[in-house]
Amino acid sequence: MLSNSTRGAAAGFLSLIASLMIISPSTQGAEMSGAFVELPSVKLWVADTGGTGDPVILLHANTGTAEAWQKQLPVLAKAGYRVIAFDRPARGKSVVKAGTKPISVTETLDALVDHLKLGKVHLVGVAGGGYVALDYAAWRPERLKSLVLAATGLGLSLDEEALKFRKLAEIPGFRDLPAEVREMSPSYRGMNPDGVARWKEIYESAKAGGGPHAPELRTPNTYAKVASIKTPTLVLAGDVDLTSPSGAIRLWARHLKGHEWVLIPEAGHSVAWEQPDAFNEAVLSFIRKH
Repeated sequence: MLSNSTRGAAAGFLSLIASLMIISPSTQGAEMSGAFVELPSVKLWVADTGGTGDPVILLHANTGTAEAWQKQLPVLAKAGYRVIAFDRPARGKSVVKAGTKPISVTETLDALVDHLKLGKVHLVGVAGGGYVALDYAAWRPERLKSLVLAATGLGLSLDEEALKFRKLAEIPGFRDLPAEVREMSPSYRGMNPDGVARWKEIYESAKAGGGPHAPELRTPNTYAKVASIKTPTLVLAGDVDLTSPSGAIRLWARHLKGHEWVLIPEAGHSVAWEQPDAFNEAVLSFIRKH
């Protein structure tokens, strides 16, 4: 017969195993489950954790799909949120319907919020997903509780100072390097070959709908649009991001009327993928306040 202490230890071990099972799909590279949502112009592939918590919508980078959020969905869901991620139209599994009028990703996001009857949401965009998040925040502020913009440095009308920064900071031939070199820090590539391999699988799957490209916005992102945003905003950067250096992000973020700033050490452009613990902690700490 097991003693109470042994039973307690066993229960603790089983609890640990159960918690690991929640995130095992991401560590094993298993495909994230989801379903198609029929919207007027697109058959949208959506991963939705369900539940009654505040909704958090995650917008992937130009190089990814909803699969890129596999290190965030279970963690945010465990924290009590309903977490939703989708493949952008013509990316990954999402298919634009033939014969329909094309609409922006921003309007697709709005249609999804309506379809799921979400009410107010927390919106998180990384890199190109941040372009959409910023566009949406300026257009539909009444639908947002908070806004997180991570590794978002392009997609904005740049002033002379920003253009000068990029010209001086950019590495010659950088745009011709393999995607994983442009997107990830040397430390991550050197220490986590399995993670790099999985990221590359997702990158290749993103090409199914036409390959990496900037998202279609409702209106161009400008400094005036940035300045109009009143939603509580967290701006997050990786300190080894060569695609959107933290200095470039600070240049446009200064146009926000108010925001919080987090710099994550040893993280490249794929900050949420490379440093999920630090990223998740920063996002959770911020959205819990709003």
